[in-house]
Amino acid sequence: MSRGNEEEPEAVLISTQADDLEDEGVDGDSPESADEDLFREQAQAFVAEELGEAPESSVEELDEAEQLQERDSDKRIVGKLRAQGVVLGKGTIAPRVFWPALIVILGVAVAAIAFPDAIGSALEAINGWIVSTFGWYYMVVVAGFIAFCLFIGLSKFGNVRLGNDDDRPEFGLLSWFAMLFAAGMGIGLVFYGVGEPLGYATFDAKPGWPQGGDEQTGLAMAQTFVHWGLHPWAIYAVIGLALAYAIHRRGRPISIRWALEPLFGQAVKGWFGDLVDILAVFGTVFGIATSLGLGVQQIASGMQAIGIVDAVDNLVLVVLIVVITFIAILSVASGVGKGMKWLSNINLTLAGVLLVSVLALGPTLFLMRNFVESLGVYLANFMGMTFDSGAFTGAEGEAWNAAWTIFYWGWWISWAPFVGVFIARISRGRTIRQFIAGVLLVPSIVGFLWFSVLGGTGIWRQLYSDDPIFPEGGDVAAEAALFDMLNGLPLGAILSVIAIILVAIFFITSSDSGSLVVDMLASGGHPNPPTWSRVLWAVMEGLLAIALLLAGGLGALQAAALATALPFSVVLLLMCFSTHRALREEMRITEYARREARLQAGYLFMRSHVKSSFEDEWSDKIESRIDNRIDYRISATRGPVVLRRAGSGGLEPDTRGRSRGQGHEGR
Repeated sequence: MSRGNEEEPEAVLISTQADDLEDEGVDGDSPESADEDLFREQAQAFVAEELGEAPESSVEELDEAEQLQERDSDKRIVGKLRAQGVVLGKGTIAPRVFWPALIVILGVAVAAIAFPDAIGSALEAINGWIVSTFGWYYMVVVAGFIAFCLFIGLSKFGNVRLGNDDDRPEFGLLSWFAMLFAAGMGIGLVFYGVGEPLGYATFDAKPGWPQGGDEQTGLAMAQTFVHWGLHPWAIYAVIGLALAYAIHRRGRPISIRWALEPLFGQAVKGWFGDLVDILAVFGTVFGIATSLGLGVQQIASGMQAIGIVDAVDNLVLVVLIVVITFIAILSVASGVGKGMKWLSNINLTLAGVLLVSVLALGPTLFLMRNFVESLGVYLANFMGMTFDSGAFTGAEGEAWNAAWTIFYWGWWISWAPFVGVFIARISRGRTIRQFIAGVLLVPSIVGFLWFSVLGGTGIWRQLYSDDPIFPEGGDVAAEAALFDMLNGLPLGAILSVIAIILVAIFFITSSDSGSLVVDMLASGGHPNPPTWSRVLWAVMEGLLAIALLLAGGLGALQAAALATALPFSVVLLLMCFSTHRALREEMRITEYARREARLQAGYLFMRSHVKSSFEDEWSDKIESRIDNRIDYRISATRGPVVLRRAGSGGLEPDTRGRSRGQGHEGR
C-alpha cells in the first residue's frame, strides 16, 4: 500500500532525479562504483543525522496480496481474514461476536413479549436515568463530533485519499450524492417530516422559547434542522471515515474493531475487539428495530387515513411487521442484489415525486421563503441549540429533551454502524476533504429542503390557512400528521398511497441492508456472509420491533435506542482519537520519506557534480604540481638514514637511540 497524500508527485520527482543520477553512473557497475557506493552510504548517514530516526506506524502494514480484494473467492477471503487474526467458526461466523449478540438480543425480545409491562417500566426507568445523568454528555459529544469533522476536513489531513494514492472514486459525483441521500433518507424522515416542525410551532414548543408568533415558528424549523442536519451526519462521518480509512487504505476487514487499531494495536484481535463489534451489533439491531417500529405505525396511520382499516391497535401493527419482514426475508434469501438496487432507485424516485408534488400543489412561494428564512434562523441559533441541555428549564425542559433531542442523538448513534459501513464502502478513492464535505453538506441540505416543504406545508395549513389540520388547543400524532397534511392538497389520496408505499419500501430496504451489515459484523468482516445468518438477523429485527411495540410503543423504542447508544458513543469518541493518530503517523512517515528522498538526491547530485567538475578542471593541474615535486623544506630534513640488518636478512632503518632532531646534533 502506498503512503502519502496528493503532494506525493514531488517525492516521485525527487526519486526520478535520483534515478537519473544512477543512469549517469552514480550507482552502476563502473570502476568508480565502489566510490559511489561510499557516496550513497555517506548520503544515508547524512540524512539520518539531519532527520533523526525514521517514524514508525502503530499498525501492522499489510502487503497488497494480504488485503481483501473484490475479485477474491469466498475461500480466499476466509483465509485472508484468518491471516489477519479474525476467529471464524463453522458457518463462516465469528462465534465470539455472533453468539453473545444473538443470545442477548433474543433474550430481550422474548422477555419483552412475555413481560411487556415489566420490560416497559424497566426501559422507562433506564431512559429517565440516562437523560437526567448523561443528557449533558450527549450534547457535548455530538458537538465534539462536528468539531472533529471540521478539523480533519480543513487540515492537511484532508488531502489523504481513502484508498491507494492512485485510486479514483468508484462512483461519479451525482451517483455518490444520491447514495448518501439514500443512506440518510430513511423511515424517520418520512415519519417526522410534518409532525416534528408542526408540533414545535404549535402544541409542543421547546420550554424557554417565546410562545406564539413568527419567532416560535422560525425556531421550530431551526430546531428540526438541528436534529436532521450537520449533527447526525457528523456522527455518521466519524465512523464512516474511520472505517473507510481502515478498509480502503489499510486493507482491513469491514468490522468496527479495525477502526480502533491505531489506538489499541493488536488488542483489537482479542476480547476488546469482540466487545466493540458486539456493541455495534446491538446498536444496529436496536436502531433498525426502532425505525421499523416507527414505520409500521405510520403505515397503519396511512391505511386508516385512506379507509383500509378502521382503527390501529397492536394486532394491526404486529401483522404489518410480520408481513413486511417476510417480504424483506424473501429479498434477503433471494440474494438478488440488482433487485434491491431497483427498489432503492424506486424509493428515491417516489420520495422525489412526493417532495415535488407537495412543493407544486402546496403554497410554493411560502415554502421557498420558509426554506431561506429557516436556514438563517438555524445558522443564527446553531451554537445555542447545539449546547442547550435544558439546565434552566427544569423538569419540563429535561422531559422535552428526552423526547426529542437526546432521543435523536441516541438514535443516530445506534444507527451509526449501519450508515457508517454503507458510506465507507461507497467512498473509496475520495479524499478525506471530499468525504467530509459530501457527507456533512449534501444530505443536510436535502433534509433541510424536505422539512421546509413538508413541514412548512403543515405549518402553513395550521397557522395561515382557513383549513387547519387540528383545532386550536389540540394536537396531532407524528405518524398521522403526514396524511392529515396530504389530505388537504389536490390529489391527496394518491399522494397518501405513494407515502405508504414509500415507507413500506424503506422498511424492506432497511431490513435487508441492515441485516447485511449486522451479518458482516458477526462474520468477522466477511463481505459475503452466509445467507442463513442474514435471514436470522432479519427475523431478529422484526421480532425485536414487535417486542418493543408491545412493551410500550414509541416510548420503548426511544428508550431502547438511547440505552444501546450510550456505550457505543464511547467507541465513537475513541474512533476520533484513533483516526487522528493514524493520520498523524501517516503524515509524519510521508513527510520523512519526502525529506529523505530530497536530501539523498541533493547529496548525491552535489557529490557527483563536484567530483566531475574537480576531475575535469583541476585534476591534471594539481597532479602536475604535487606528484612530481620533492619537499626541500629545511624543517623536513631528517639527517642521514642508518641501515641495520633485519632479522630476515634484509636491511631496515636504524632508529635506536635517536629522537626527533638527532640528525642535527652529531654535526
